[in-house]
Amino acid sequence: MDRPDIETYIEGVLKRDRRRIAKAITLIESTLPAHQEMSREILDRLIPYTGKAIRLGVTGLPGAGKSTFIENFGTLLTEKGYRVAVLTVDPSSPKTGGSILADKTRMEKLATNDRAFIRPSPSGGTLGGVARKTRETLFLCEAAGFDVVIVETVGVGQSEVTVASMVDFFLVLMIAGAGDELQGIKKGVLELADAIAVNKADGDNVERTLMARRQYEVAFHLLNPASRSWTPPVLACSALTGDGLGKIWDVVCDHRDIMTASGEFEKKRREQALDWMWFLVREGLADWFFGREAIVRLVPEMVRAIETGTMTPTSAASRMLAFLKNNPS
Repeated sequence: MDRPDIETYIEGVLKRDRRRIAKAITLIESTLPAHQEMSREILDRLIPYTGKAIRLGVTGLPGAGKSTFIENFGTLLTEKGYRVAVLTVDPSSPKTGGSILADKTRMEKLATNDRAFIRPSPSGGTLGGVARKTRETLFLCEAAGFDVVIVETVGVGQSEVTVASMVDFFLVLMIAGAGDELQGIKKGVLELADAIAVNKADGDNVERTLMARRQYEVAFHLLNPASRSWTPPVLACSALTGDGLGKIWDVVCDHRDIMTASGEFEKKRREQALDWMWFLVREGLADWFFGREAIVRLVPEMVRAIETGTMTPTSAASRMLAFLKNNPS
């Protein structure tokens, strides 16, 4: 692809051409070296137009109602005049590498909203794949003028940590009436949360929701807050009826104002950018290391030695690294 193609992509993103935005994201997700180089140049050129959006991460256990919450919360924001992008971090199909979850069918109302944009982000089967593509897609959406970018995580494994590392506000969605309210949530996830919203506060579940809310408030008091300026609140809401969604948005805005005034907002974004750079360096070194022909030949031998108990993992790793040091070219 030549230079005019890059200009066309940049112009399309800045003009909020949805077709061009989608094609630019496809370019970012491509594993072809030529496409990766091209997407890096596009993103570098778009940097002056990024950074203005509110980056919101949403996670929750399966069944917490994330899709309904994001659809109705996103719709509320568009009604307030905001442009909203939703990036869904999905597991990938082992056969096709595509997203398993049909996000545009899960959020039909938001998908047809002119002020919203939904994009599934197939992970390629690795958490690093999620981070690499979703982060760049977030920047692209900011450059395209979206005011709020919501990143949804599947809510399993380390995906919460990954998403929290790229957003300004991390919301953990929980439900009541599912047994021990604290059993299904890890301490580490609580420490990442800027707020917890106990969902499904409707019908005969209202009382259980309020009880769960009190339990989470107690749990927060046992943790050291991540910020000196912000104490994470616990809220109750119903994504189905819309009750409490406006309050959650008010909390997100209050958080940004408070963190900006204290200087923590910009500090966090700088730290996230630097952490991302070092992550990519480590990923690149790993790709380079395992791409070396000598290492490719040596790995099966080391694996067999470990499996048969003739060598410790420490010795095997040391031998591979020593081999590389002695054969750097």
